[in-house]
Amino acid sequence: MTDEAEPWALIVAGPTASGKSALAMRLAEELGGVVINADSMQVYRELRVLTARPTVEEEAMIPHALYGVRPAAEAGSVAWWRGAALAAMQAARDAGRLPILCGGTGMYFLSLTQGLSEIPPPNEAARTEARTKLVEHGPAALHAELAACDPRTAARLSPTDAQRLARAWEVWRSTGRGISDWQRDAGEKAPWRFAAIRLDPPREALRGAISTRFLAMLEAGALAEVRALLEQHLDPNLPAMRAHGVPELSAHLRGEISLGEAARRSELVTGQYTKRQSTWFRHHDLAENSATHTIHARFAGRTQFSESNMADLVNFIRMVT
Repeated sequence: MTDEAEPWALIVAGPTASGKSALAMRLAEELGGVVINADSMQVYRELRVLTARPTVEEEAMIPHALYGVRPAAEAGSVAWWRGAALAAMQAARDAGRLPILCGGTGMYFLSLTQGLSEIPPPNEAARTEARTKLVEHGPAALHAELAACDPRTAARLSPTDAQRLARAWEVWRSTGRGISDWQRDAGEKAPWRFAAIRLDPPREALRGAISTRFLAMLEAGALAEVRALLEQHLDPNLPAMRAHGVPELSAHLRGEISLGEAARRSELVTGQYTKRQSTWFRHHDLAENSATHTIHARFAGRTQFSESNMADLVNFIRMVT
């Protein structure tokens, strides 16, 4: 790390099951880094198995930050994560280490590299209206209404994402502007420079990785993890309750579907999500430095890295940062 006014941080981004965590750990080992979580579900304490959080052993080997730091009962936000990430990045720099932001939540990365808009808090009437619409008509109906008044925001939200749909509706009703419109007026980016590695494995390889990973999760105790989560009797619209695998395994525990069907549905939902992630990352630059695009081109499509490739990547990052 140098003493430049704007220090460097590394981004390792890509869809779920693309090998981000393993790569970030290898880079942290080679470069003396701290792996900082940039995944919106891995922040939840109760979801180590189903979100494929680093193991206790991995956390002991390499410094990690922002993994399992929030209870499932408390919803996270982009603004909260940005503040926590900046603090973790500064702590890493103070310790003489390279911050390595690793995850698949695109808006987290953009909040650092492009800034975060100051959206006024929604009024209580809009909050009540959003909650009522969700209860009486469901998220798909709210998505349809949002598409009519704020099509740009609706286009990037899933019709099943109740929390984000409610948030988008609240903002539009309170301010007369959609979230996407507000985000175009983003504030200043974080006072850091970023190099980025984007993993983009072939769809077939990703599907196989998702299936293998979910079976491993079941063997590692995913059912017990969901059972413990359900015992808290949390609001089903909380983000942690909608993590991939939680609704499906919950249905199995209630006796509604078989374990095999729960696995099939979980893998399907995860596959659909990774497709959206890949599309999003292809259309957003995570760093302004043209050299990072060389990394994208050189390593895109690979889920494994040979030692020679790793050496090239490490040398390149050392030169840039």
